[in-house]
Amino acid sequence: MHDLHTLPMCNLSKYAKVLIGASIRYGNFHPSLLSFIHAHHEQLEVANAAFFCVNLTARKPEKQTPQTNAYMKKFLRLSPWKPKTLGVFAGALQYSRYNWWQTRIIQLIMKITGGSTDTSKDLEFTDWDKVRGFAREFWSKK
Repeated sequence: MHDLHTLPMCNLSKYAKVLIGASIRYGNFHPSLLSFIHAHHEQLEVANAAFFCVNLTARKPEKQTPQTNAYMKKFLRLSPWKPKTLGVFAGALQYSRYNWWQTRIIQLIMKITGGSTDTSKDLEFTDWDKVRGFAREFWSKK
């Protein structure tokens, strides 16, 4: 496992499989994700590689697929790499980890999108069976 935030140029051909995952923060992927993809897209195209993203939008059933999730669509629009295997997962809303300003911003976003604004508890939206199924599918592909 490697952290794309700190990973320099690398040779992906030495890996049997490459799985890249990214979360959404305040509506965006971390800039290092797309920097890495742009630098390595030719290697990723020929590698046995997959991509998944984690975002709170995916907590809604109609936004849980690569075809219906706005952040996956954004990734595919911005990325020169077009992975054959894609996954979208809902994440957690951890109000307890946010400072006062972050809490208010997230609370506003959740209010606008019809989510929980109760800051007294953290919420887990991840469907772990779906995550396990994606992992099994990825690892079983040749």
